[in-house]
Amino acid sequence: MFRWFETRLNPYPTEVPDTPPKGLFPFLWHYSKPAAPWLILMSVVAAAVAFAEVYLFQFLGDIVNWLSTADRETFLADEGWHLFFMGALVLVGLPLLTAFSSLLIHQALMPNLPMIGRWQMHRYVLRHSMNFYANEFAGRVSQKVMQTSLAVRETVMKTLDMFVYVVSYFGSMIFVVAAADGRLVIPLLVWLVIYGILLWYFIPRLRRISAEQADARSLMTGRVVDSYTNIATVKLFSHAGREEQFSKEGMDGFLDTVYRQMRRVTQFQILVYINNAIALFSVAALAIHFWMQDTITVGAIALTLGLVMRIGGMSQWIMWEVTGLFENIGTVYDGMAMMTKKHELTDVENAPALTVKKGEIVYDDISFHYGKKGGVIEGLSLTIKPGEKVGLVGRSGAGKTTMMNLLLRFFDLESGRITIDGQDVSKVAQDSLRENIGVVTQDTSLLHRSIRDNIAYSRPGASDEQVIAAAKRANAWEFIQGLSDMHGRTGLEAHVGERGVKLSGGQRQRIAIARVFLKDAPILVLDEATSALDSEVEAAIQESLFGLMEGKTVIAIAHRLSTLTEMDRLVVLDKGEIVEVGTHEELANGHGIYADLWRRQSGGFLGGDEDLIADTAAE
Repeated sequence: MFRWFETRLNPYPTEVPDTPPKGLFPFLWHYSKPAAPWLILMSVVAAAVAFAEVYLFQFLGDIVNWLSTADRETFLADEGWHLFFMGALVLVGLPLLTAFSSLLIHQALMPNLPMIGRWQMHRYVLRHSMNFYANEFAGRVSQKVMQTSLAVRETVMKTLDMFVYVVSYFGSMIFVVAAADGRLVIPLLVWLVIYGILLWYFIPRLRRISAEQADARSLMTGRVVDSYTNIATVKLFSHAGREEQFSKEGMDGFLDTVYRQMRRVTQFQILVYINNAIALFSVAALAIHFWMQDTITVGAIALTLGLVMRIGGMSQWIMWEVTGLFENIGTVYDGMAMMTKKHELTDVENAPALTVKKGEIVYDDISFHYGKKGGVIEGLSLTIKPGEKVGLVGRSGAGKTTMMNLLLRFFDLESGRITIDGQDVSKVAQDSLRENIGVVTQDTSLLHRSIRDNIAYSRPGASDEQVIAAAKRANAWEFIQGLSDMHGRTGLEAHVGERGVKLSGGQRQRIAIARVFLKDAPILVLDEATSALDSEVEAAIQESLFGLMEGKTVIAIAHRLSTLTEMDRLVVLDKGEIVEVGTHEELANGHGIYADLWRRQSGGFLGGDEDLIADTAAE
């Protein structure tokens, strides 16, 4: 039974996620649409429960009247069918309705509805550009995905369940009381108007505070996660105290919104209670007055007072539900600001897959400035022949890494185009583009998974034999065999920690190189691929790297110029322009920038010039 309800909704829709709409209700509908039939059914059941509960109070009034006037000898004969019907409603009808409602809410909707949103949001966010992630805390992004998906569920389900139940309950209550004695409806209507005014006043204020609170919570979480993610830097500079203060500022901002929210809640609660007390007193006083005049039955008094006491408790429940509802609405609004951002880099409609038969790369009069004034790259043209191995040389900020990022289409060009075998990289599917390019970067980041998963990430489904062969070629198999983690997993099964923190820089680099060996793409980009390796290890895998380059088009970036001496051609960049082209011997014997850099080398690295210490991120 449980499993049947749990499988009514598919928590992982297969449709490619598109940009959600910006309005609150369209946004909620976007992520709730797959569950619409079950949400409607939930509302119908809630209305049925509300009608049944009000009818019970009417029956209570009838019983009081019957017991006041009925003959004990004929009571069962006269009212037996009424009693049987109410007994069936109490013992069978309401329990079945409640059980069905609970199964519907707790098995079908509560687990699956947020997962539908979480799945679609995660898939959409994954397809954002690198620029998007450069401007956001990773912790803040993940927090918004998790919070917003839950908030969508709570907003939709609370709104439907509470709204339908309350409207059905109050509507049927007014009808039943009016049928019993219309005069007692007047204080109830006055109570309802005052309660509506209180909701009208407090709800917008609670909503604004809730939106601020959701943003403050995301900021607080982002700051905490940022400290954990960069714990090595925190320890290196002995800044635990500074990080405490940094996090405390975020926590203070969040706590301030909580204080302001709770003040409003307390004010709301006090006024609601006073309104309830006045309503109960007024109805009781009127009922007693009418009874003394012998114009109302005892059953009508019992019915009305019972309903008034019930709605007094219900109004407190509504208050907390509304508070939670608008806290969730605030979270949804906060999440919408991120989730509705359009993808900066999208495939053209029906983009074909890239096919690489030769591997020719052409930079055709390209310009790119990262949105700034002044050039990073301006009017650059370069043709790399199929199978050619080209080294890019230049001081930091010259544009080397930018050329790699543009080839991978992490950014779109401002003008010009880049082609691979005549195919414009902006016109082919991005996944197919990157599938055909193997990359080893200077800043190697591993997934917090097993060694096997990290190496096989470039070729899912690769056998252990293929993974081990790639690890051996990258000179990594020896240290892999000696690895173990805190759960006792060893070798290929050992987990590497977040971003590979359990491994040394050189070990991480060798895993990354093994990953590219296994991928065996026709185009290879090496961005400081051996920078984290010591000279002995570098020498050990240099031969394997050259083996990997065979038959491939290669672009290599390195400050260690000795690693580029075997390239077919070196291209020297300066301020985004090509200033020299030639072999190592030709350029080293000349009088240009490369010859100057070569002479300045100390220990195989660029040195002796303050300009060389610029941040490579500026590229």
